[in-house]
Amino acid sequence: MSSSNRIELLIDLGTWGPMDENMISLDPIEFQFKEELYKDRIDFYQRKMGLIETIQTGTSQLNGIPIAIGATDFQFMGEYGTLS
Repeated sequence: MSSSNRIELLIDLGTWGPMDENMISLDPIEFQFKEELYKDRIDFYQRKMGLIETIQTGTSQLNGIPIAIGATDFQFMGEYGTLS
């Protein structure tokens, strides 16, 4: 289940207020994984998933109670292997 679907199932309809939407991963040490640049992997998963990061954070309501929530999407770089 995607993080968006999980959030949608948990919260009261129409109460989602995302936080940190402009936070992005950087690669200051130019990390490589199996001869692939980390920044290339991030770019691939951003396009594939339609997300900027693996975690979505925000405020909402659950049964009328204000909450803060964060949900990660394991499909965003959580798998091992190549980009193919």
